[in-house]
Amino acid sequence: MRVGVLASGEGTNLQALLDTVHGREVEIVAVASDQPAARALDRARAAGVATAVFERGDFPGRRERDAAIAGWLEECDVGLVVLAGYMAILDDVFLERFAGRIVNVHPSLLPAFPGIRAIEQALAYGAKVFGVTVHYVEPGAVDSGPIVLQGAVDLPDATDAAEVLAALRPLEHELLPRAVGLIAAGAVRRDATHPRRVVVDQAAAGSSSRP
Repeated sequence: MRVGVLASGEGTNLQALLDTVHGREVEIVAVASDQPAARALDRARAAGVATAVFERGDFPGRRERDAAIAGWLEECDVGLVVLAGYMAILDDVFLERFAGRIVNVHPSLLPAFPGIRAIEQALAYGAKVFGVTVHYVEPGAVDSGPIVLQGAVDLPDATDAAEVLAALRPLEHELLPRAVGLIAAGAVRRDATHPRRVVVDQAAAGSSSRP
């Protein structure tokens, strides 16, 4: 499966994909960013992956920019789009062009604490368990798409967002490549009787090379 990644910052989740499933379960063929200085672009170039920058100021609006991103990904023959720290909300037209083929990694146990500053939301609520969700991205409320994989860590005394993020990073770096590999293997499907339920083939999950 040919994968395109959108990232806005450091790109540690992109690096996890490059270090694990790239060249094995999938081929990462395109990395795009809305930030020209994003470290993710350097990581992609170092791996020989095509990159492109789509700055907000270069387009009349979000729809035009997202159409340009979608067009570039289609030129790269991308079959799955992975949002790995991409901080811009995608236009519904983009989501419809890649319907059922976009996943995101989010630093909370959705449906709790969607949107930006999820860890800060959880701390303000007094949460003692924090987590990571890999989910499909669809039109509608932010971070509301069906869940593929989740994982949690107990941090009963956490008070600092940076501390929580550091604890969640390894979980992100495990779950996102695992989800991408399972999707590429055809081991992830929607439950026909429950449109929000995603079923992972446990035999495939058990035999996956991912941890």
